[in-house]
Amino acid sequence: MKYVLKPALLVFFLSLAWQAYSQTPQFPIVKGFGGIYEIPDASERPDPSLEYKILVDLSTGADDNKQVSRWVDNIARMMNLHGLAGVPGDRLKVKVVVHGGAIFTLLNDENYQQRFETSNPNLKVYEALKAAGADIMVCGQSMVARNLKTADLWPGVRVAHSALTTITTYVPQGYILLKF
Repeated sequence: MKYVLKPALLVFFLSLAWQAYSQTPQFPIVKGFGGIYEIPDASERPDPSLEYKILVDLSTGADDNKQVSRWVDNIARMMNLHGLAGVPGDRLKVKVVVHGGAIFTLLNDENYQQRFETSNPNLKVYEALKAAGADIMVCGQSMVARNLKTADLWPGVRVAHSALTTITTYVPQGYILLKF
């Protein structure tokens, strides 16, 4: 049996493919990272009149230490998705607590270079997140477990007593918990 694609159907599929691939990523809140796309048919979108309080529990390490961690970039994506839907940056309260295997994404360039033989590609993302208003914290317990000092890390990070107590502090204050 031979299948023939009708010209009208072919044009329809090509136009869908063109629409999907012709978009340029947008960066409404976190500049240069976490590129996202407008979805014109989306009927479920964030409400720009609400305040969003989000706590990201970042414990997953990078897949490839020579590339930006997709989990770090996903924080930027999440913030940009809210911005694209019209949520102003001042109504988006984002806190990130980094622990476990993800802690190495916070190493300063010197220490990252010693460990992975490359510059830390995540630092520019963390800088952009901070510039966009995200509060980046590192678990002090994870630092001790990995024999790290504050001086070993990106200077824009705040040291938290622990990831666990950071979560138990902010969730009761109305922060939604996202696990990356």
